[in-house]
Amino acid sequence: MCDYSLMALPNRLAQAGEELVVYRFRTGSLGLASVADLDRRAQRASIVNRNLWTSLKEFFNPPEICTTPAVCIPPGARLMLHGIPARLRSGLGIDCDEEVTFTQIDSEVNTYRDAVRFRCGQQIRLQELQEGQHVEVLDLASEEDQPIPSSSTLSRGEPQIRQIIA
Repeated sequence: MCDYSLMALPNRLAQAGEELVVYRFRTGSLGLASVADLDRRAQRASIVNRNLWTSLKEFFNPPEICTTPAVCIPPGARLMLHGIPARLRSGLGIDCDEEVTFTQIDSEVNTYRDAVRFRCGQQIRLQELQEGQHVEVLDLASEEDQPIPSSSTLSRGEPQIRQIIA
């Protein structure tokens, strides 16, 4: 979900349809941050109308240091990577924009394990992506992870889904 290096930071789960960016956090590691969170942080930092009274208030009551939360992605989530760098495209034989599946490639502690898997089967760690690269969350659960309704659920009057083979 979130690499070990981001666990000390505030974090939250991604939402379907959310726009993210590859961001270098204060730990030095790359991770995913929400474009909306980064925009809010930039707006707070750009307060231009400072006067003596505002400066005095901030001296005695310093503003809260706002850290951008890391956005965690569950394994199996589908993402759209935008603006994939040429060095990766040529090495993997992929396009500029590619749909990928989020995965974890290692179970060892204190290692970078968050990765994306391309349709060609190749995987790369999140640390190999380019800072500032845009990522769109398409779906948080793969079709394999969707719960299958049990017979007790279907007997409660819910519509049954039938597969039609053509």
